[in-house]
Amino acid sequence: MEMRRRPAACLALVLLCGMMPLSVQATEETRKQIEEAEQQREETEEKLDETEENLKGLNEQHSSLQGALSTLNTELTQVSNNLNELEEQIADKEEEIAGLEEQIAQVEEELAEAIALKEAQYTTMKKQIQFTYERSSNLYMELFFSSGSLSDFLNKNEYIEQLSAYQKKVLDEYKAAQAAMEQKQEELEYAKAEQEKNREELGEYKVQVVAEQGRVSGLVSQTSSSLNATANQISEAEAAALAYEQQLKEQEENLSALRAKLAEEIRMAELAAQSSWRDISEVSFAEGDRYLLANLIYCEAGGESYSGQVAVGSVVINRVLSSVYPDTVTGVIYQSGQFSPVASGRLALALAEGRATGSCYQAADEVMGGTTNVSNCVYFRTPVDGIEPRYRIGGHIFY
Repeated sequence: MEMRRRPAACLALVLLCGMMPLSVQATEETRKQIEEAEQQREETEEKLDETEENLKGLNEQHSSLQGALSTLNTELTQVSNNLNELEEQIADKEEEIAGLEEQIAQVEEELAEAIALKEAQYTTMKKQIQFTYERSSNLYMELFFSSGSLSDFLNKNEYIEQLSAYQKKVLDEYKAAQAAMEQKQEELEYAKAEQEKNREELGEYKVQVVAEQGRVSGLVSQTSSSLNATANQISEAEAAALAYEQQLKEQEENLSALRAKLAEEIRMAELAAQSSWRDISEVSFAEGDRYLLANLIYCEAGGESYSGQVAVGSVVINRVLSSVYPDTVTGVIYQSGQFSPVASGRLALALAEGRATGSCYQAADEVMGGTTNVSNCVYFRTPVDGIEPRYRIGGHIFY
């Protein structure tokens, strides 16, 4: 194996490590994660505030709609009272119409009697006029010459006067019958006009009843629908607020975990800088370490250059050599929260399918033999602002 380190060289590297700002470099990724988590938390807080403001408006709208519905219910009660009054007016009007029907029937009957009386009076008067017209020129002469004495003449003259009075009476009765008939006709026309007016008013009352019922029922229905819609929006907003609160809680927990991780990384980096290091000759590799390391290199740097693959393998072996980390390849790779392919399951899949390439095995052999191209760096990641790496190889920085 190449570049096998000697104890003296190892001690020199340890001293050199203590002089480098490793603790800062080792925690920058976690600091970046904390900044991103804090930004996400702020965004969630803004969404939560916006949702709570929306919820406040919806609750105000809901209260307003409840007030409107209460007012409508009061108005509906008033409408019911108005309907009762209208129904009473309708009943009165129907009773009045029924009374007028009886009155009209009676007037029609009286009118028929008046017409019959007028016709009878007219017939009598007509006969009297005809008699007078036909015999009036000779009647008085006949009475005068047929009278045997003055007394007889006076008696006959009295008869003539009575006849004239009777004729006048017949004429007056005819006029009275005519006037009575005309009065009954006027009464009948007036009654019929009143009846028509009452029927129109009755129709208007019924239209008012229907219109009033429809108006208020429509308003109540519309307001109830708006109230239900607002209640649904409130439920959705409350659910969203609860979701944001839960998300905020999870983000706070994540932030706490990241801060704890940051503190641990700082502690570990400081310990690594001050720790003792073993020589590669002191490491006993277990069966399967080569296969495990080659597949991790494949997951982390399979698309990188060969030097990039060696650099990733070097970080794993540097941790095995440091007293701060586990002293086996398996322990280092499977240490909690250290390598993302372990957490994501990509490493398990690669191991199951044997995906490591020939260059990955070659890189594993080199680093297990003591080769390193990143000195004693124990961290690597993709580039990020704020970290000044000790090495930049391919798509990774090493510190």
